[in-house]
Amino acid sequence: MATLGLVLLAAAAVGVAALALMLGLTVWHVRRPGLVPSAWPGISVLKPLCGADDDLAANIASFAALPYAGAWEVVLGVRSPDDAAWPVAEEAVRRWPERMRLVRQQGEVGLNPKVNQLVGMARAARHDLLVVSDSNIRVPDAYLADIAAHLARPGVACVTHPIGGAGHRTLGALLDNLHLASSVATGMVAAERVARRPLVVGKSMALWRRDLELLGGFESVANVLAEDHALGSRIRGELRAGVAVSSLPVWNIAVEKSVGHFFRRYLRWSVIHRTAISFPVYLAESLLNPIPLAAIGYALRPTPGAAITLAVCALLKPTLDAVAFSHLRRERFSWRAFGVVWLKDLLLFATWVHGLFARTVVWRGNRLRVHPGSRLVPLADPMPCRIPDVTGFSETLPSLHASAVAVMSDLRA
Repeated sequence: MATLGLVLLAAAAVGVAALALMLGLTVWHVRRPGLVPSAWPGISVLKPLCGADDDLAANIASFAALPYAGAWEVVLGVRSPDDAAWPVAEEAVRRWPERMRLVRQQGEVGLNPKVNQLVGMARAARHDLLVVSDSNIRVPDAYLADIAAHLARPGVACVTHPIGGAGHRTLGALLDNLHLASSVATGMVAAERVARRPLVVGKSMALWRRDLELLGGFESVANVLAEDHALGSRIRGELRAGVAVSSLPVWNIAVEKSVGHFFRRYLRWSVIHRTAISFPVYLAESLLNPIPLAAIGYALRPTPGAAITLAVCALLKPTLDAVAFSHLRRERFSWRAFGVVWLKDLLLFATWVHGLFARTVVWRGNRLRVHPGSRLVPLADPMPCRIPDVTGFSETLPSLHASAVAVMSDLRA
């Protein structure tokens, strides 16, 4: 056990060093200005909607007046008029008829509900540069111009964006926004800069219609849960083309999410991620959560050196995360982010362990089994789109509740 403890402590130290490198690359990356295109192709922004996301109307409205010299539109996709997003989308079309269009889903081509929407939206889109933008995303003013400039570069067939977070008023929302900035965004930049294998994240991705059709359209990933990752890999592998990670961050808007919502989301995400990548890579990603590794290492080998390693990890990891969070939001150091990293990392370590074993998820009302490559097979009958929050979540995790109470008054300020 002492040997295993030593290994875990060493892994935690390596993880902190890797995180520091990732942060440095990300800070440098997002400081660069967006690109300016020499031509202004027509753009169709595809926004699949499901349920009433936090500030959904404002998220949609933020796309109505983006500055772009070319023709562009926003296609709002909703499964049916019974969806809570339908009246919000109708109101957006009424307010901006020259910019917004509403497309109702017609049929299902596969098991991935988001892709089922994207298939019909892509068919209805008027332009050939397609931008997939999730319903909870807001973007900087230069967003569309930067995308057009990237896709005009020789050999570039896809553009994706690092993700920050904004709008949080609850602990769960802050956890979500913090994780996206400190782990997902920095991982995207490092994958491009170090591994030369950019990761495509479907919260914001853009590609030409002709390239999508060469891959078989969105229909080709209709039974894949990580459709963004799959399309990015196929663009590199089948089209022999590049994926660009823009220097412009986009912002995930999470306002009133609960800690239970955050935890369930990343339980699902761990299964998606584990089945989309190789087992050795998934194991290696545990290094990016060094505090639990150091804590277990100290428990197995309680020496003064182990205590120092744990203390260093417990201080450096929140600092690195808070700096990343602040830079993706383009603001000063966030002490609120610093204060909740320990809680976030504990929950994410639990979801990482879950991903080692679990192979079923519930997403957008569908209960699915996930096979290698994140391929889907049905497991049960569909459920309503909106899944109720878990009641009594904090009561089932007393230690979590105690940690949350300490920061809630500040979060509501």
